[in-house]
Amino acid sequence: MNQSSSATDRLKAIRASSSYRQAHIDQGFMSREELRPIRLQLELMKPDLVQREEGVHSTIVVFGGTRIIEKADAEARVERATKALAENPLDETLQRDLRIAENVLKKCGYYEEARDFGKIVSATCQRDSQCDYVIVTGGGPGIMEAANRGAYEVGAKSIGLNITLPFEQEPNSYITPELCFEFKYFAIRKMHFLMRAKAMVAFPGGFGTMDELFEALTLIQTKRMEPIPVILFGRDYWSRLIDFDVFVEEGTISPQDAELIQYAETAQEAWDIIARFYQHHPQPKLPRGQ
Repeated sequence: MNQSSSATDRLKAIRASSSYRQAHIDQGFMSREELRPIRLQLELMKPDLVQREEGVHSTIVVFGGTRIIEKADAEARVERATKALAENPLDETLQRDLRIAENVLKKCGYYEEARDFGKIVSATCQRDSQCDYVIVTGGGPGIMEAANRGAYEVGAKSIGLNITLPFEQEPNSYITPELCFEFKYFAIRKMHFLMRAKAMVAFPGGFGTMDELFEALTLIQTKRMEPIPVILFGRDYWSRLIDFDVFVEEGTISPQDAELIQYAETAQEAWDIIARFYQHHPQPKLPRGQ
């Protein structure tokens, strides 16, 4: 320390020091490894408080592939892949790209069904400022965008739970701004998906969809959460991907576990399954208050 420095300079150095910064606004301090338990707590608390303030009582979770897009976009992708392959017809990578683009085009109907599902649920359940069965998605593109979009188009609220990833992920623009959250921790995000959930609808998707699906099934199977309808949208896709009967035959799950899953082909059919479930399944809280 320069002994000849003025009081003004000394105070300036003090104010510039991170030690003088209040803990909650000191980003360097809050980012320390030792503060992880506090960050986890805050990440659990903030979205919960905000949803309470916004009057969100219950939700319906919608998962599905980010790469399932609108028909016009899917057709454009096929056109680009076809053109690229025509210029180099022996290129195996380009052949695969065209096959994938054609398969994505075949699935574009799911985008519209997810959009319709968002409309049906939101228009039915969000009345007189009551926010029940609010659509909640992972906040990204594809099926998630479609479900948020359906809610937006009937003037209803919907939720997006984004996650910080190594590559940039923008939230889709149809999420209610006051209900769009970004998470650092997957574990806390998973909790928020299911804390208010009254149903889960899984459209065709990839690893993320599988992760959330089996997480919910495990929690229901082990009675760590209340039973809710788990609906797989598009039986053909799911039956080719996962044979749940094999789990039963191999003795790794019980026949009753396989009955946790139902299938739907249309938005209205998925909503009817949920409505019937709650006509016959009143929901007492679990003893641990889960």
